[in-house]
Order: sequence, then C-alpha cells, then structure tokens
Amino acid sequence: MGDAVNPKNHMTTFPKTPATIGSSLIPVINKLQDILASSGTELSDISVPQVAVVGSQSSGKSSVLEALVGRDFLPRGCDICTRRPLVLMLESRPPNSEDDRSEWGEFRHLPGRRFYDFSQIRREIQIETEREAGCNKGVSEKQIRLKISSPNVLNMTLIDLPGITKVPVGDQPSDIEARIRRMIMAHINNENCIILAVSPANSDLATSDALQIAKLADPTGSRTVGVISKLDIMDRGTNACNFLLGRVVPLKLGYVGVVNRSQEDINKNRSIQEALAYEEQFFHDHPVYNGVSDRCGIPQLAKKLNLILEQHIRRDLPRLNSELNSRLHAAMKELQMYGEVVESKAEQGAILLDILRRYCDDFSAMVDGKIQDMSTKELCGGARIHYFFQSMFVKPLEEMDPCESLSDEDIAYALKNSSGLRNVLFVPEVPFEVLVRRQIAQLLDPCHQCLWIVYDELIKISLACESTGLQRFPSLRRHINEVVRKFLDAAAKPAETMIENLIEMEMDYINSSHPSFIGGNKAVEFAMQQMRSSKERVDTERVSTSEKGQISQTVAASSVVNGVPNQGNRPQSHNERPVSAGGSSSTRTWGISSIFGNRASSMGTAAIASPEETIHEVERMSSSIQLREPPSILRPVEMSENEATEIIVTKLLVQSYFDIVRKNIQDLVPKAIMHFLVNHTKRNLHNTFIQILYRENLFEELLQEQDEVVARRKHAQEMLCILRQAVKTLNQVESDVESQHRTTNSGADACPGLPRFSDLTNGRNNSSYISSSSKPRARKLLY
Repeated sequence: MGDAVNPKNHMTTFPKTPATIGSSLIPVINKLQDILASSGTELSDISVPQVAVVGSQSSGKSSVLEALVGRDFLPRGCDICTRRPLVLMLESRPPNSEDDRSEWGEFRHLPGRRFYDFSQIRREIQIETEREAGCNKGVSEKQIRLKISSPNVLNMTLIDLPGITKVPVGDQPSDIEARIRRMIMAHINNENCIILAVSPANSDLATSDALQIAKLADPTGSRTVGVISKLDIMDRGTNACNFLLGRVVPLKLGYVGVVNRSQEDINKNRSIQEALAYEEQFFHDHPVYNGVSDRCGIPQLAKKLNLILEQHIRRDLPRLNSELNSRLHAAMKELQMYGEVVESKAEQGAILLDILRRYCDDFSAMVDGKIQDMSTKELCGGARIHYFFQSMFVKPLEEMDPCESLSDEDIAYALKNSSGLRNVLFVPEVPFEVLVRRQIAQLLDPCHQCLWIVYDELIKISLACESTGLQRFPSLRRHINEVVRKFLDAAAKPAETMIENLIEMEMDYINSSHPSFIGGNKAVEFAMQQMRSSKERVDTERVSTSEKGQISQTVAASSVVNGVPNQGNRPQSHNERPVSAGGSSSTRTWGISSIFGNRASSMGTAAIASPEETIHEVERMSSSIQLREPPSILRPVEMSENEATEIIVTKLLVQSYFDIVRKNIQDLVPKAIMHFLVNHTKRNLHNTFIQILYRENLFEELLQEQDEVVARRKHAQEMLCILRQAVKTLNQVESDVESQHRTTNSGADACPGLPRFSDLTNGRNNSSYISSSSKPRARKLLY
C-alpha cells in the first residue's frame, strides 16, 4: 500500500441505497435479536436472518469485518484470535447527529455503556473472551454481542466465527478442529443464515475450507456469498477473474473481491480509510479487475450483504411472526397455570374451591372418558377399568375349569364317604354340594384381585388429575392425596364385604332347582351316553386283535366241559394225589378257604377222613390264619362300571352348577366394585374435600407455594414480557413494510417494491461504489 492516495483529500463512503431498503428493517431485526438474546438460551432457537462469516485462520476475516465497520476494533495476532462467536450488529445513523461523537459501540453484557474509543472495544472483546474461554487459546460457543452505531456503515448483522484450525495450540483440546466445525455448523445450518465464505486469493479455491464447510450447510449455494481476499498479493501475471465470475466454484449469490491490509500496514497504524482508498485505486488501475468493478471492493460487499439480508428478512417475516405469536400464547398459558399471588382469605378460599372443583371434574372426566386431552397411544382412565373387568376378570373366569382340580379319586372318596355303611344306589347330594362349594370358594381370590386392581387404577387417575395449578401448592397436593387414599380405602371395605357376601351366598345355598342346572336325570343320561361311547371305542380297538384270540379260546374251550376244567389235559403237580373212585371228580374246595384263596392242604391225601380228624384239622388251620392290620389310610379297590358312571355324573353336576355361579359372579362383582368404589368416589369425593380441607384456618398452610413455583412464575412473566416486546417490534417492521409497499405502488417512477437481484453473479452493471471527487471516472450507482 503506497502513499498515492491521501486520505485527507479522499473519503470513500459506502453507496447509499434508497431509504426504504434496510433503513428500518434491519435495525428493527437487530433490536429483535437483542430482545430474544435477553432471555439467555430460552429463545435462542428462534432463528433470525443474519450473516455468518466463516474462513480459515489468516484468511482475512477480521480485515473484511473491520473494513465493513471502518474501524480497527478486533483482536489480532498470529494464532487464533476469534475464540468466541462475535455477533456484530451494524446500525447506520444520520451523520448530522447532535452528538459530536457519532460512532460508538455497545456490548450486550454491558447495557447502557457506550465505547467511543474502538481500542477499548478491542480490549473488552479480549477480556470477555478470556473470561469465558480462558487465556490460552481455548474456544467457547457463548456469543459476544456488540452493536456499532455509525454513519459510515450499512445496516446488517454479522457473526464472526472462529477460524478453522488444523493443529491445536495452547489449552486447545486435540479435537479443536472438530469442535470449531461443530460450532460453525450450528450457526450456518440455519436456513435464514447467509454464509459469507472468505477465501484468500493466493490459495486454491477448490480446496478452500470456507467453501467446503459452506457447501455442507448450503449444497446448492443459494445463500452463500464468496469473498476473495488478498487480491493484491497474488503472483504477478495471475488474477482471480475466474474466481470472481464463478467459473471455479459457482455460487448463486456470486463473489466479491477485496484487498486487505497487510501486517505491515497494521504495524504502521494505517487506517481503514487509507486501506479503502488504496483498494479503490488498486481496482481502478488494474487492467482485469477494472472490468469487473461491480464485483470488487468493500463498498460493493457491504451493499450486496445489505440487500441480501433485507430480502431474507422480508421473506422470513411471516414465519417469524407465526413463531413469536405461538411462543407468546404458550407463555401466557404457562403463566395462567401458575396463577397469581393471593394473600386475602377470600381469594385463598376462592382459589381452593376452584382447585378442588377442577380436580373432581377431571377425575370424573377421566373415568367417564370425557377428558379433552385424550390419549391416542394407550388406554387410560375408565377405559382401563373396563379392560380390567372384561379381559383380566371375566375372561380368566370363563377359562377356569372347575373339574381341573378334582380327580376321579377325589370324587370316588367323596361318594363312598357319603354312603357310610350303605352301598351307593344313587348319586347323593352331600358329596355334590361339598365338591361344588370347594370350587366356588376358589372364585373369591380373583374377585379380591379385581377389586384391588381397580383401586390402584383409581389412585393413578387421581395422580393424573394433578394439574400445574395444583403442583404450585405442595401442601395442598399432599393433603388431597391423603384424603383421596383414605376415601378409597373406606370405599373399598364395603365393596370387599359385598364380594365376600356374594361368594358366601353362593356357597350357603346350592339351588339345584335353578332352571339352567342340568339336573340328575339328564346328567345320568349324558353319563350313560359317554360310557357307551367310550365302550364302543374300546370294542373297536379290540376288533383288530380278536382273530389272534380265537385260537387261544379254542384251546381253552377244549379243556373245559360243562364249566369244569379237564384234568386229563393238565399236568399233575407233585402236591396232587389221585382220587378214589368213590370221591368227587372236582378238585375245587368250598367253605372258608375260598374267602382267603385256594390253598394246598394235606386233606387232599385221603379220600375219606374221620370226623374227629376233620375237626382237629379245621382247628389247626384256623389257628394258623392271621388277619393283617388295617392301614391308616384306606383306599378303595378298582372302581366298577357303576362307580365310574357316578363319577361322570358328579362332574357334570359340578360343571353345570359352577357355570351358573360363574355367570353370577362375572356380572355382580364388577357391579359391586362400580357401585361401592368407582361411582361412590365420583359422587362423594368433592363433598369430602369440602368437609376436610375447606377450613379457613388451613388456607395459609394449604396454599403455601414452593420456591420453585415462585421462580417459575417469575421466569414465565419475564418470558412473556420479552415475547410481547418481540411481537411489538415485529409488528412495527410489518407496518413499515406495508407502508413502504403502498408508497411504492402509488408512485409512477418508483422502484416496484423490494429491490431484487436478477443476476448477482453476472450483472456487472447492477452496482458500483462511489469514487472520490478527484477521480475523473465515476461509476454508476445502483438505482
């Protein structure tokens, strides 16, 4: 940079666009950003159109920003300088201000304090950066917000992001590059963010870090403006014309070439004005860049950013207005839930009555299925209770088999025990009633389970009725829960008693005359049919084996004559003796010996014995027979066909009567639970609340707010105030836009509405910057 241009005789100013373009829109949006930023991170997700500056270290980002402001105010150094996002809001103000000091800066974290010395602004940026990110090259995502008011700037909002670095230094972590990239992406991923990608001219544009990261967030290049910096230090014989014309990496918003101050210029304290004068002279005298003057220079860059930002704001106004109003309504609703602070007894009583009434209304609505915020994902409230009755009580009882736990032996014992000394002629009533009562008693436990399942569900419903208005009073909440639990406990007792009475009623009187009962005759008929069917199946199975049995039956028949075994066909044992001719040909023995089985005797050795010998032999045999001790548990012998029929009849009777009882229980138990527990709670809970809780001496204790609720109410009030200011500010913007639109349409020669870029990349006659009066060649201005 030489001394060819004297800054005292030359004053380069930014091109003045019409007063309607960005003159009121961008400053108001800046004000809106300040309002939203005052909420901390609460409203940080509301995106506002702005320009984010990205680039690698030493790409010239800081020089470009300082040139746009016209002042030296950013920290500089050989290492990373921007270590926190710097939100820079430029606000143009009239040059004829009454205040002699027409330029100043104001930080968001120091409201009301103006910095007229821009070196102090640099110092404050360093202090605030070190306070948050440390003193040894650390980075932080927390923003620094700085507003600069000056007559020498155009309205716009810029975000200076940390430069992309490769190698960590100082206290920087090993993944510093990834962290910085995440920080940059968090800003430029916003569709309302214009990306200002700064790339040095002395490097390959195809490998530019700024353009690469911009392409990740903006693949189409529709919201990226390229800046080619350091055009004056390119190798001799080369130029960046292809870069500026978008022939290497095309961008829809085009490129702007700039000349940065060198480190030597900074060391010699050469001002920004001198740098702008040198830049103008450089482009004016350059044989190539003189032909693309609309794409060169800081003034052209400022004007382009101003116009693009204003257009983005205009397009985004409906979305921004809708989002702010939605947040405003949500904040009003939240504050309404917390309620107002009350102190008088009358107000406390009214609030308590309202809370208790709404609680009971919500309880009844959930049970009846009339709740407004009805879930579409799961069953809730009364639908769950109905599900419990049908699927967890009625259905399991329907699947219950009363004879599953009754074996044939159990029934046989019951039948024989009930007959006593007599033989069983018919199925007696006593064993049937004993067996059916035992099965009915098994219904009591599932009935109790059903009652307590509904009880637990009512507890859940009561907890779901705790609105935000109730949560602000923890003492009242505890008292309500205690009253509800005691009320349900008291209501469950008569329900439980009623269920037990129902089971006892069924057990106490077995109504065998019930019209649905199968009865003895029909049961016997069914049993006989079942026995015949079983016998036919057995006979059918034996048909296949009957032919094999015919041979053995023929052999057996030949050995029996008139029912007497043929002794000639049987080998004689060593215990048998031949019988005399006068004796009987039958070898069967009769008398007491047949009771205990056929036993070998020495009497068979003689055909005829004397009476004395016979009596003596009988006495001797009697003395040798000993009866066994009876076992402690007697089990019946193998059951006969009649006994099997009796067992089947008994099972049919038990099954038939149990079905009658089961239907009664399935119908009456849910009715008892609904009457004594559910509907009783709906009818009488509110009166119980009034009797126990609505006492003037309890008002202060019950309505004591917890500290968290007080803090939340205060926070909600602050958010509501901020959102109201934001909506009011945005309404002012829309009013100005409508007024501008009417004014524009009323003038015949006026520009039709908002200026639009028909071709930012190729329209070389679209704009230019103002040269000094000493320059004979004056370039055309936009409009």
